[in-house]
Amino acid sequence: MATTLILYGLITSSLLSVLVGLLGARRRIGFGWAYLLSVLTTPLIGLIITLLFDKLPDGERRWGCLGVILAIIAIVLLIMLALGAFAAVLDTGTSVSGGSLAMAFG
Repeated sequence: MATTLILYGLITSSLLSVLVGLLGARRRIGFGWAYLLSVLTTPLIGLIITLLFDKLPDGERRWGCLGVILAIIAIVLLIMLALGAFAAVLDTGTSVSGGSLAMAFG
C-alpha cells in the first residue's frame, strides 16, 4: 500500500512538473529551467517562480534542448524506480523500505 502511494506521488509530481515546464515555455524562463526548478523543489514552488518571469512576446515558445534532455532523464529514472520498487515487493512480499530498495538496485 505504501509503495503504491509513493509511486502515485512520484508520477503526479512528475506530471505537474511537466505542466509547469510547459507554462514556462511561454515565459522568459523557458521550459527547461521551469521544469528543473519544479523537479528540484516542488511543482508549487516551481510554478510560483515561473509566474514571476515575463511572458514572451507574440506567443513565442522557448524550449531549448535542456528541457527535452531533463524530461527524458526524469522519465527513465521514474520507470527504473517503479520497476525496482515492484521487484522488491515481489521478492520480499512486504512493503518497501529503504533497505529493500537498496537491495533492488544493488
